Amino acid sequence: MLPIEPPLSQWQFPAPDTADENGLVGVGADLEPGTVLSAYRAGIFPMPFDNGPTVGWWSPEPRGIIPIDALRVSRSLRQSIDRYDITIDTAFDHVVRACADPDRDGAWITSAVHSAYSELHRLGWAHSIETRDRVTGEIVGGLYGIHIDGLFAGESMFHHSRDASKVALVGLVEHLRSRGVVLLDIQWLTPHLASLGAVEVPRAEYLSLLADALAIPVRPFVSEVSP
Repeated sequence: MLPIEPPLSQWQFPAPDTADENGLVGVGADLEPGTVLSAYRAGIFPMPFDNGPTVGWWSPEPRGIIPIDALRVSRSLRQSIDRYDITIDTAFDHVVRACADPDRDGAWITSAVHSAYSELHRLGWAHSIETRDRVTGEIVGGLYGIHIDGLFAGESMFHHSRDASKVALVGLVEHLRSRGVVLLDIQWLTPHLASLGAVEVPRAEYLSLLADALAIPVRPFVSEVSP
């Protein structure tokens, strides 16, 4: 099923290359579906300040991505994969709540962000990958993000069991390949993601990759369970 296009946003974003040294493009606007999708299509994403009500709109220089064909899967991670099952879009709210846990370092997902992405999920734009314990079926890790044409913009990930978030990422990349996605945006590079093959690219290069990705006809996500 194709995602539902929401009403257009009333807001217009400045060009990404007008961002300040921290990558901040602007402050304010709203988190309506049309606004959020317009931002991603322009190479911009929302993130609140200090877990508060004010939303910043960001376009970092450089930008973090994971090359779809360059995900680094170590021998130990391959062994971990055998302990888990991957499901897609079976527990979106659960995954976002876990990512929003206020006890986590750098927690930034507010109730307003949760509500906004839940609506995008209802419309078919936001998706979750769940890592489940193969024995108990319990969700022990996962991630969520936005899928637009050939772009997947990863938002956040969590784990309660060893390698569970990494396994979710492996499951995501495999699914992205099947959907024809060519650009996996991770916003900012972290040591955790760098260990999995993530790299930084200049903003201008990211925007060029984004334009190519958005020209790819959408192939909808498919809710499924791994064998």
